[in-house]
Amino acid sequence: MKVVLFCGGLGMRLRDFSENIPKPMVPIGYRPILWHVMKYYAHFGYKDFILCLGYRADVIKNYFLKYDECLSNDFVLTKGGKDLQMLNSDIHDWKITFADTGADSNIGQRLKAVQKYLEGEEVFLANYTDSLTDFHLPELIERFRREKKIGAFLCVRPHISYHFVSVQDGGLVGSIKDISETDILINGGYFIFSKAIFNYIKDGEELVFEPFRRLIGDEQLLGHVYKGFWKSMDTFKDKQHLDDVHAQGKAPWEVWKRDGSGTNR
Repeated sequence: MKVVLFCGGLGMRLRDFSENIPKPMVPIGYRPILWHVMKYYAHFGYKDFILCLGYRADVIKNYFLKYDECLSNDFVLTKGGKDLQMLNSDIHDWKITFADTGADSNIGQRLKAVQKYLEGEEVFLANYTDSLTDFHLPELIERFRREKKIGAFLCVRPHISYHFVSVQDGGLVGSIKDISETDILINGGYFIFSKAIFNYIKDGEELVFEPFRRLIGDEQLLGHVYKGFWKSMDTFKDKQHLDDVHAQGKAPWEVWKRDGSGTNR
C-alpha cells in the first residue's frame, strides 16, 4: 500500500523559523518533520511513498539526494575515516516518488495530480505531513477494510488554547469552557482511501470540502476517534514543544523505538 504525503505547504505561521524551508522540512531534533512522518509509516511496513511537492520542492529533493544515514544510525569508523560501516539504516528499503504538483495547488488537486502514480492501487494512505501521533495505524486500516467505505481519517481533540462559548437568546453567555473540555473533534489527517475517492474530486476542489461532503451524503466516510497523543506543528510554539519532548527522549510518536511491550527501548 502506497503512502501519499502532501508536501507543498509554505507554513506561513512558522515564518519566524525560516522563510526558505517548506513546512515539511522544518526539523524536530535533527530530522525534518517529514522524516518523522515517513518513519512512522515505515514502522508499520508502508515504505512506498509519493511526495506531492510544491513550495521549495528543491529543498526536499536535495535532502533525500544527499541523505546522511549517520545522523540517526549507529556506525563504525575505521582507517582514519576511510572505512565506514553502518550498523543499521533508515531508508535503504524505502521507495520515494517525487512529484511536482504545483506551487499553488490545494490538497485535492495535489492528490489528483498523483493519481497516475497510484495506478493499480485499490487502497492507499495519505497524510498532511505536519502532525505526529502514536496511534496504532493497523487499527484504522483494519476498520476501513471491514466496513468497506471509500474514505476514513483520524479524528482528534484540538490542542489549541481557545474557549468554547455558548450564547443564549439576548446575548447572555450560557457557558464557557476550555475547548479541550468539550466533545469537539477535528480532522487529524492520517487518511486512508479507496481508489473511488477520485470519482468524488472535481477540478479545483479542496479535498475536505466538496468531495468529503459528497462522501458523507453517500455514507462513505469514516471518522476514527483517537484520544491519545496527536500534535500538529502549526506555529513556532508547537515546534518548540515537539523539540522539547524529543530532546527529553520522550517523543510518543517514535513508535519505531518501542519493543513489543509498548515501552521505549
